Amino acid sequence: MIRMILLALTLLLVSPHAIAAETGQSDRILLVVSSHGRDGGESQPGYEMDELSQAWLVLRDNGFEVDIASPSGGAVVADKFDAEKAYNAAFLADPIAQSKLASTLMLETGMGDRYTGVLVIGGKGAMMDLPFSQVLQQILADTYEREGVIAAVCHGPAVLARMRTEDGSHFVAGRMLAGFTDEEESSFGKKWVPHFPFLLESELRRIGATFSEGPIMTPHVATDGRIVTGQNPFSVARTADAMIRALGQAPKAREPWADERSMELVRQFAEGDRAPLAQALAEDPAALDPMLIAAWGYYRSLEETIDRAALAQAIAVMELAFPHLQMPEFEGVIAEARRRLEGLS
Repeated sequence: MIRMILLALTLLLVSPHAIAAETGQSDRILLVVSSHGRDGGESQPGYEMDELSQAWLVLRDNGFEVDIASPSGGAVVADKFDAEKAYNAAFLADPIAQSKLASTLMLETGMGDRYTGVLVIGGKGAMMDLPFSQVLQQILADTYEREGVIAAVCHGPAVLARMRTEDGSHFVAGRMLAGFTDEEESSFGKKWVPHFPFLLESELRRIGATFSEGPIMTPHVATDGRIVTGQNPFSVARTADAMIRALGQAPKAREPWADERSMELVRQFAEGDRAPLAQALAEDPAALDPMLIAAWGYYRSLEETIDRAALAQAIAVMELAFPHLQMPEFEGVIAEARRRLEGLS
């Protein structure tokens, strides 16, 4: 009997992922999505299916048991998405994933004791309900206190902005976090930003977080101990990988999806290393998403506050992608951007 008591006390003192390793049981991860969505995001924004799909696939491929939860539980509505993307197609073909998505768990007190990690999925709906869920805040706090890992991506870190410690200070003060940037909102969030309770980057900075960001809409992840955050939808898979590392494991090697690979090359281009993108497009454009690459340059070129150097960079990206598009009319888009460039001092 004494031996059994000592064993139980030992298990309580070690981290949850260590417990799983000792017992041979798989760690469990909770994915949290917004319940706010309606009409494919037309009347009310919801969660991003691209983000949920990628997170699910990476975590499951690494041997984790994964559950899906939402503030209201039950069925949840994603914003419109491309079901033919490789990760979405795989997720939609997974009967376990579809069963859990059709009837998400309702967030409830005590969930923080069941999971070694919690990953909050983004989408603009995450700004509408997740920051106000005290239950979710408690789940995250409990998971963290039990030496688990808490993670969030895109707009998901909004809930972290409302968490407080026992002494009333902001949970994220002094911590390094990433999330959807104000620049990204300016380009892609115009419809719903007026309804947001706050701008994510601005709010995180205001309450004392150290905000970490990469070039607009490119993969970027910040890890601060057992807190992992990703900047945007193209950061999801890397966020899941970083979450696994924070749990003390090495994530399995994987081939990046075409859009993830494309935006990583764009990131390198934007940070001054132009050769890899040009080489990849010349050698194997089918392994990339040239339309997405061109779209990055297009939206970047439309920014109202863009300077000459950034506009020239956006044009260069569009020109690299153009030969691989079946869109002759895109040449006019490039020409218009060049006219704007000539007008800048």
